[in-house]
Amino acid sequence: MSHASRAGAADVSSPWTSAVPAGTVPRAPADGSGRPRAALVTGASSGIGAAVARRLSAGGWRLILNGRDAGRLCRVAEHAPADVFPADLARPGAERRLTRFALDRTGRLDLLVAGAGVGWAGDFATMPPRALEEVVGVDLLATLRLVRQVVPHMVAAGSGRVVLIGSLAGTVAVRGEAVYSAAKAGLGAFADALRYELRGSGVGVSLVVPGVVDTPFFDRRGVPYRRTWPRPVPPERVADAVWSAVVRGRDEVYVPGWLGLPARVRGAAPGLYRRLAAVFG
Repeated sequence: MSHASRAGAADVSSPWTSAVPAGTVPRAPADGSGRPRAALVTGASSGIGAAVARRLSAGGWRLILNGRDAGRLCRVAEHAPADVFPADLARPGAERRLTRFALDRTGRLDLLVAGAGVGWAGDFATMPPRALEEVVGVDLLATLRLVRQVVPHMVAAGSGRVVLIGSLAGTVAVRGEAVYSAAKAGLGAFADALRYELRGSGVGVSLVVPGVVDTPFFDRRGVPYRRTWPRPVPPERVADAVWSAVVRGRDEVYVPGWLGLPARVRGAAPGLYRRLAAVFG
């Protein structure tokens, strides 16, 4: 049987929670005004998002963390001091409330890492309509709505970066994950288009493209990862890729790097790629 997987265990009615007392946030890299740089990370209650939060915290960033599960989110914040905002971003208006909360707490946003996502595995013909809407709503639409709220503030400040967590499934498509692949492919196209629009504004857009990552994602969707290859990578490797994208201004990063090869083969020789994918896909 196929199942949906949502990032976070339970919906939370509380609008936000302050995870740590004021003054406990580590000293962050300052901008030209001397204010600490601030980052908003979604999907931060576990997996990739939690690893990104820890990596940015170690680098001295002031953090706002979002996820659906308040308990897990606060536990992450114990190791990466932050203010937390538990919310389901698929709900109407959640992106506006989150952005307002982040700006109220930090005064500005220098970085958005959009990592919230859900998965579903199984044949498309058997996918329940509710699961279809959930995957597209969370993985694509909620992210676009949040970026729409955040980017104007970055443009007004003349600097900032948006990092979108994509998936190899969105680059080469994966059997049994048609809608998830479509949503992540849409995110990749959005990253390219937005990057073109923002050229010259001081705001950059990065797409981080992981393959299989060792997180609870597969367990939560109800179908574990059974392939022997490629082997899952730890979420910390994805967090390092996010860090690289930010400090080096990289447009696109594959994790691990060799995963960019299938994408290049598909672009250069689509017929050959499809024949290989029919066997190995």
